[in-house]
Amino acid sequence: MNGSSGRTTVISRTVARIVVPIILVTAIALLFRGHNLPGGGFIGAVLAAAAFALVYIIFGLEFIQREVLAIKPDGSERHRLVETYRWMASLGLAIAVASSLAPLAFGAPFLTQGVLFVEHLPVYGELEVASAFAFDLGVFFAVVGGLLTIVAEVGNE
Repeated sequence: MNGSSGRTTVISRTVARIVVPIILVTAIALLFRGHNLPGGGFIGAVLAAAAFALVYIIFGLEFIQREVLAIKPDGSERHRLVETYRWMASLGLAIAVASSLAPLAFGAPFLTQGVLFVEHLPVYGELEVASAFAFDLGVFFAVVGGLLTIVAEVGNE
């Protein structure tokens, strides 16, 4: 559906403008807390993909291409959009695999987590940086890219 053709209502567009940022902030919060608490890359990615799917449904494919991804129309827009999503999924998979294999280089078992504590920071005091975040980030990009590829392909039908 394309919002500019009048197929969506003002109410649906207004609700999407309010709800999508809330969904994205929640997705990022789940991503950042996932290595210590419930959440993580997968559920954060599902929420982020749901937000993009909502934008796609309410505002249309052209809006995502033009306003979100800055893809200029040249006749092959649908193909370029799917290629962007596939690139994102591939990047995420590469990050997840690299972060999983990195401990092997240090003689640790596969998927071993390392933690670094950064102290004496203004406002935060102490910050915990876990290597599991890199894995969660890879999962996030892989799932978002995969789900948006599916949404784009189904939307083309």
